[in-house]
Amino acid sequence: MKKLIPITKNYIWGGHRLYDILRLNGSGNSAVAEKIAEAWICSFNADGENFTESGERIGFACPKPTWGKACEAFNEFPALIKLIDSDDNLSVQVHPTDEFAKRHEGMMGKSEMWYVVDCAEGAGIYLGFKRNTNRQECLRAVEDGSILDLLNYIPIKKGESYFVPAGTVHAIGAGCLLVEIQQNSNTTFRLFDYCRMDDQGNRRELHLEQALSVLDFSQYTPIRFDDCLARCEYFTVKKKDGAHTVFNDSSYTAVTVTDGFGMVSGRVAQCGDCFFVNAGERVDISGNITVLETTTDCIAAD
Repeated sequence: MKKLIPITKNYIWGGHRLYDILRLNGSGNSAVAEKIAEAWICSFNADGENFTESGERIGFACPKPTWGKACEAFNEFPALIKLIDSDDNLSVQVHPTDEFAKRHEGMMGKSEMWYVVDCAEGAGIYLGFKRNTNRQECLRAVEDGSILDLLNYIPIKKGESYFVPAGTVHAIGAGCLLVEIQQNSNTTFRLFDYCRMDDQGNRRELHLEQALSVLDFSQYTPIRFDDCLARCEYFTVKKKDGAHTVFNDSSYTAVTVTDGFGMVSGRVAQCGDCFFVNAGERVDISGNITVLETTTDCIAAD
């Protein structure tokens, strides 16, 4: 088992809660500032690779044989786990399917899920279209600034989760503290960004043609799972409370603490901590604690 050190990212919509979380649990890196948008807490991605507490790069400390047989067909680690703190609305965006992203971007697509760690009163998310629409109507709404009127707005509560498959328009609203578990990809097409400026005074780039090419324009229908919070080819996520044992013979398990205080194999664990458990390794969790356990239980397609 390896405890991972977060990599922090800041964007114009970031908040201050992650600074407090990372400071209190003694993790972070030299890039930590008071305002943090994202903490990448289990990342093999070249844009932000984690290190372990002992200073080893994650790819060296957790090589492919430790991922388990369920990951044998993947060339790269299949998942990426983040903490997200939104002090302002994120852009309205969409992620492509693998097929589109490979063909046009030379990268993987991106499905993801969100788990609500905490939220301000009245906070919410935009997820999918509230009714069937089409490319022309969507483009007009982007151009005249009324795009939010087409989107399905969902007030959120602590402990809820939402699956966001590739092709689904979405935006995280202000006041959300989330765990995001996603494919190991940064492929994002920005559809609308409230005419905001970057640090240099320029409007942030939009990707209208790509976004309109991959959007699912049908009315949003929530996707629920009987035995887990989310499942796709790249990750399965389950929520566990209190004392239990982590063991998966065919897959790694990434243990993310979302609430409470406890011990993970004798190590102190609290909100924001993430532990990488090798496939076939047994780890005991104790205490008044809530964790998300991410595995890859589906064999990758050739």
